[in-house]
Amino acid sequence: MTMPDLDHDLTGKLLIAMPGMEDPRFAGAVVLLCVHDPGQAMGLIINKPIEDITFTEMMEQLDIPRRGGVAPTLPVCFGGPVEMRRGFVLHSSDYGPRGEDGLRISPRFAMTATLDILEDIAGGRGPHHALLALGYAGWGAGQLEAEIARNDWLTADATPELVFDNRLERKWEAAIESLGIHPMALSSEAGRA
Repeated sequence: MTMPDLDHDLTGKLLIAMPGMEDPRFAGAVVLLCVHDPGQAMGLIINKPIEDITFTEMMEQLDIPRRGGVAPTLPVCFGGPVEMRRGFVLHSSDYGPRGEDGLRISPRFAMTATLDILEDIAGGRGPHHALLALGYAGWGAGQLEAEIARNDWLTADATPELVFDNRLERKWEAAIESLGIHPMALSSEAGRA
C-alpha cells in the first residue's frame, strides 16, 4: 500500500480510522473530509449514530413541520467533537449548498448548515440523499498530515453508496473493503517498527 501524498488536497475523500486509533472519539470512525488545505482540515464522522435523538425528534424540537405528517428517515451522527451543538447536513449535490453556511465539497457531495435544508427535507423538497451530523472534526495546520504519517488513518475515495448508506455500523468495514483490504488483515501496529 502506498502512502498518500500528504501535500495533496484530500477534500472529498474518506479518512478511515486504523484499528490502533487511540482517541476513543475516532475509534472505528469514517470521516468525509469537507475541507483540506495547508492551513486546516474539517470533516464529518459519517458512521457514529447519536443514539438518544432521531431526526423526527430534532424536527419537533426545532418546530419544523413535516409534509403530510410523514417523517423522513435521516441518520443523525456524531459528526465530531468540535461545536457539538451545531448541525451540518451532508448531502448529495443535487441540492446546492445554500448561503454562507453552504459548501460544495466535490461534484458528488455538498454540506449545508442552515435550517432551510432541514425545512426542505421535512417538506419533501430536500436532496435525494443526506445525513445529519452534530459537531465536526477539525485539524490545524499539519495535524492531519502528521496523523496520516503516524498510520492513524487510511484514505479512500468516497462514493455516495458508502457515504449515504443508512447501515452506519457497516461503513467502517465497507470503507476498508473499498481499498481491497479485508478488515481482519489490518493490524493496529501496521507500519510501526
